[in-house]
Amino acid sequence: MAFKPGFDQSPAFNDSGRNAWGAGAGQQQAGWGQTPQQAQGGMTPEQLQYMYDRPSASTVDTDRMSYEDTIVKTLLAFGVLVVGAVAGWNLPPIVWIVAALVGFVLAMVNTFKKKPSPALVLTYAFFEGLFVGGISAYYQAAFGGIVPQAVFGTLGVFGITLALFASGKVRATPKATRFFLVAIVGYMVFQLVNLVLMWTGVTSGTFGIMSAPSFLFGIPWGVVIGIFVVIMAAYSLVLDFDQIKTGVQRGAPRIYAWTAAFGLIVTLVWLYLEILRMLAIIASSSRN
Repeated sequence: MAFKPGFDQSPAFNDSGRNAWGAGAGQQQAGWGQTPQQAQGGMTPEQLQYMYDRPSASTVDTDRMSYEDTIVKTLLAFGVLVVGAVAGWNLPPIVWIVAALVGFVLAMVNTFKKKPSPALVLTYAFFEGLFVGGISAYYQAAFGGIVPQAVFGTLGVFGITLALFASGKVRATPKATRFFLVAIVGYMVFQLVNLVLMWTGVTSGTFGIMSAPSFLFGIPWGVVIGIFVVIMAAYSLVLDFDQIKTGVQRGAPRIYAWTAAFGLIVTLVWLYLEILRMLAIIASSSRN
């Protein structure tokens, strides 16, 4: 998972509460005791009526982030991801392995780039799609039927998390976020150690340490760890939703909707791959 820059650091705002053009919120309102015509600079009744009859300002007019615009950009990035996945499904392994490396590099570039680039976000989505499609085809060939389960599982977790966040029952808190950061670093270290053990032949299972049966009713460690990681990915979605809410409420520039779209794509891919691997571990253990 890549860490995304926060909207509270947007150049459109500073600590004094003024916007990027130096005007405070109070300076944009009419003074007390003015008539509507005085407040509007002496407009005629016809001019006032024309102004009131105009539709509400759109995202393009205000150049500010909105939920609708963020949804559109996220769906566009997701569509590019799906196109890449369809292509990756039918390409040889070397292609999606290279795509995984390219996707990682692009993820780092998008993460640390100060101003989001739509082209880079969509390019990342395509290469990540190639990798997701290729590895899904591999798992499907080895453990038939688990890819649809992983897709529906990912959509289910996303839907439940979004519903809980929208209802206010789940929120991002500083304490939970600190725990999340510590847990994700620990998980990355664990995966690195597991990979080294697999390469050196210390572990013989398909998934290394995660293939080993645990002491709890013979459930593989990979399933136990996988459930914990899925919970972490769900909390990452909460952080993404919270970041979008913050950006809209603070009037972040419209371009930062691409940051939100990038963050959601990263988290959804991570969630999908973890569910896919957990299902593969279950299928592998059932054969033994």
